[in-house]
Amino acid sequence: MTRKQLCRWIDEHFVSNGGNVLTAGQAVRPELAGLRIYEKPLVGTGSAADPLFGELKREGVVGPWHMGPQEWLPGAQSVVSLFFPFTDEVKTSNAGRPDEPSAEWLHGRIEGQAFLSALLSELCQWLRAQGIKACAPSIDPRFASITGGKSRLGDPRISADTFGSNWSERHAAFICGLGTFGLSKGLITKKGIAGRFGSVIVDCTLEPDVRPYTDIYEYCTRCGACVSRCPVQAISLEEGKKHPPCSAYMAETGRRYAPRYGCGKCQTGVPCQSKIPGL
Repeated sequence: MTRKQLCRWIDEHFVSNGGNVLTAGQAVRPELAGLRIYEKPLVGTGSAADPLFGELKREGVVGPWHMGPQEWLPGAQSVVSLFFPFTDEVKTSNAGRPDEPSAEWLHGRIEGQAFLSALLSELCQWLRAQGIKACAPSIDPRFASITGGKSRLGDPRISADTFGSNWSERHAAFICGLGTFGLSKGLITKKGIAGRFGSVIVDCTLEPDVRPYTDIYEYCTRCGACVSRCPVQAISLEEGKKHPPCSAYMAETGRRYAPRYGCGKCQTGVPCQSKIPGL
């Protein structure tokens, strides 16, 4: 399989899979039916042997519980990272509300993630049909998140202030050349920070993309816009993002907007919303 073949499949199925368009049955308001959630995804590739994947196991990066490509898929050769930028309609709706997430954003967070996961599942099936072993960690039964130290991983090294998972989509995207981190801990790509990530690990060799940056925060100008946008002051210029107040607020939105939740204020109404700031 070549990168060209891979990208052609992604482009075609991104369009043909109807899950990217909100149905009348899903919409919380009738006028939201037909909402398109994502723009065409960006694709980045990296080597499964890239030493940066090993660095993610370090304390203070992700942690020793983070699984490398070879742990997810023995014989792994490459990692494919995808960034799905939200449409202008989703982003603009959330940028215009300083106090609560927009309905469009909530749909993007929940129905959008469902579409992304379905596309990853279809991609893995197609790859396997080509004789290529594939694993999408975020939809794999072994995937586990960690919220305030709570996780089914049972790793004794996880402390009460640990937030993360055993596969970081944003760090994989960084390694695959898609972007660098911002103060809010989101990843700034050439299509901005407002969107969702997914990835697939394969046992075939794809030429790694050259990372056009050297620093993990290279694209962030530290303008402070995300600091003022955060409804619970979870972000500061001095310390970046603190996970506990953010997590507590997300849980609150889950109670208010069940079965949906979300915020996204640090990703919208900011200079990096849709591009690398300054470019």
